[in-house]
Amino acid sequence: MTERQIHPTAIIEDGATLGDGVKIGPYAMVGRDVTLGDGVEIVSHAVVAGRTTIGPRTRIFPFASIGHQPQDLKFKGEASTLSVGSDCLIREGVTMNPGTEGGGLTTVVGDNCAFLANSHVGHDCQVGSNVILSNNVMLAGHVTVGNYVIIGGGAAVIQFARVGDHAFLGGMSGLEQDLIPYGMALGNRAHLSGLNIVGLQRRGFSRADIHDLRRAYRLMFAAEGTMSERVTDVSAEFSGHPIVVEIVEFIRAGGKRSLCTPRAAPEE
Repeated sequence: MTERQIHPTAIIEDGATLGDGVKIGPYAMVGRDVTLGDGVEIVSHAVVAGRTTIGPRTRIFPFASIGHQPQDLKFKGEASTLSVGSDCLIREGVTMNPGTEGGGLTTVVGDNCAFLANSHVGHDCQVGSNVILSNNVMLAGHVTVGNYVIIGGGAAVIQFARVGDHAFLGGMSGLEQDLIPYGMALGNRAHLSGLNIVGLQRRGFSRADIHDLRRAYRLMFAAEGTMSERVTDVSAEFSGHPIVVEIVEFIRAGGKRSLCTPRAAPEE
């Protein structure tokens, strides 16, 4: 068992559950319904409140506000939760809210995520693993973010939008629509500007995979036919290509937002 290190000025409410090796710095506060996993570190001056679970080895930096009641005027104090995975980095001024009755009563964040200074995760968000939110990124309520997503500084995502796995949203962008897996969107308001090729290369996708994605992308967002017709064509031609199938399934699953598309058809 690893000894806990708790600064004498920290406030730990009765009922809080602390794992082995937890470190809590000066003037931090941990609420009574909070669970901190093994090796969690709260550097100083941060607050973890509500029915919040923080996974092992996650680090929380000063002035972060994690688990306070959601910024939803319809919230009436229902027993909602926030769950943050293991090995996450939560930097200065980050805010994360629990869920609401209208969104399943839970907000979930995966493992190995980085939330840089002053980024925000709204109520009922579902954030995957290996996600990076750069400084001042804002996720409104009910947003779904897939795995290995990167969102650039100052970007904002509208409520109920979906961001697929391995997607990239550029800094200062305003995303009002669903962003396909492996897609890259830029601008305010954001438009689909291609595939996240750099991200794919960094994560070891083969040249053949990237080539297939390029072909599928051109067909899917060509000028001819309707989106439904083009998706059907892509589904038939690339049925044996899992990463293309992932995009097709994302589009067909749909959501409350329309699809983020290019401003003009991509060049052949």
